[in-house]
Amino acid sequence: MGRFVNSVEEFFTYCKEHEVKFVDFRFTDIKGAWHHLTYNMNAISAETFKNGIPFDGSSVDAWQPINKSDMILLPEAESAFLDPFTADPTIIVFCDVYDIYKGQMYEKCPRSIAKKALKHLEESGIGDVAYFGPENEFFIFDNVRIRDDINCSFYELDSEEGEWNDPTEYTDGYNTGHRPRTKGGYFPCQPVDSMVDLRAEMVQVLEQIGLETFVVHHEVAQAQGEIGVKFGSLVEAADNVQKYKYVVRMVAHLNGKTATFMPKPLYGDNGNGMHVHQSIWKDGKNLFYKEGEYGNLSDTARYYIGGILSHARSVAAFTNASTNSYKRLIPGFEAPSILTYSCQNRSASCRIPYGSGEKSTRIEMRFPDSTANPYLAFSAMLLAGLDGIKNKIEPVGPMDEDLFELSLSEIREKGINQMPHTLRGSLEAVIRDNAYLSPVMTEDFIDTYQQYKFETQVWPYESRPTAFEFKTTFSC
Repeated sequence: MGRFVNSVEEFFTYCKEHEVKFVDFRFTDIKGAWHHLTYNMNAISAETFKNGIPFDGSSVDAWQPINKSDMILLPEAESAFLDPFTADPTIIVFCDVYDIYKGQMYEKCPRSIAKKALKHLEESGIGDVAYFGPENEFFIFDNVRIRDDINCSFYELDSEEGEWNDPTEYTDGYNTGHRPRTKGGYFPCQPVDSMVDLRAEMVQVLEQIGLETFVVHHEVAQAQGEIGVKFGSLVEAADNVQKYKYVVRMVAHLNGKTATFMPKPLYGDNGNGMHVHQSIWKDGKNLFYKEGEYGNLSDTARYYIGGILSHARSVAAFTNASTNSYKRLIPGFEAPSILTYSCQNRSASCRIPYGSGEKSTRIEMRFPDSTANPYLAFSAMLLAGLDGIKNKIEPVGPMDEDLFELSLSEIREKGINQMPHTLRGSLEAVIRDNAYLSPVMTEDFIDTYQQYKFETQVWPYESRPTAFEFKTTFSC
């Protein structure tokens, strides 16, 4: 598992051995979407990796103005893997973005920001590596219909697993009636779990491109699944999220279905999270471990938690990066928004997994979701955690009770903060609370990120009437 090549020289040897015809250079934009441009293999040389590839930065959302549009992609040979979906042998290479005007790595390139965050960790003297283990949940639907016009707006999702299909008369088959039901999808066997073979195919493709997988299962909601992928260092883990999402979407697509990592596509059922396991190490030692303490957590780990929870309303702008994110963060759907920590307790925003020895002691942040740009989300949590370590910030807790049962007044009485209720709230929190980001994210990047999210998410969302509003206000 892992790398297929370890140098530029090995890259060309590997390509020759696999008769590669095309090289697909990929980079990630500010919202986390993958972009690519393809070159004929014959047009690529060692100089390509040294000098980079020119492209138009003004054609990427929230990046360069048209009068300063020339930018450079710097390929990383060690990231290469064969595309499992192309008809002709094609190799994919991750790229960072170089700013020719400032003569430095581009301050708005998410992958470059993640690398800068790791460098900041090393320079702080606290640790030399940060491990991240994201758990990205997804839905598989059979059909999706969307309309968003001036006088009409609707969406309609369909899955044979949906209990809304109980009365459906299928023209090319029969209705089996075996369905997981709302919140009934956790670990049922076939035929209730209809996606066993589809997930198995996803796992085989993920392993083929170098990701090490473990647990594979149906999740709580109807039509929902999850595949566990081994943790990695910050940049490696973020790269793996991009690979994972690509494979899940493509395998579903090639099977006549569609996959989404959208946090809350189904009203009244559980949503998609991206729980993120984290730890910091130095000289081969896990700094989060101290035997005999609560959850075997060291002071360093506790302060790290304190940093993330104290900055969580601001961190949320990166970890919960869509308006839809906050439809998931409501009571009753296993999506914690109460900012405390606990052992094994899934109602807390931060959980300490059970049975952790020295090598596996870690924290699990449960509020993030997959609309996050993984490079930015992991960097923001690391920076907030490091700020907590630096300033010895104690988190509220531990709290081992079922926090979902607490009333709002009880939450206030206990002095517990909550996640913001909207994307607007998280973006406004960044305005008030961003100093902890400054060692890595520039003021220009933070301003650009906020403005981009307001323009593409918040304002369009707030200006649109919904079916629910017609239902409740049309006759008023």
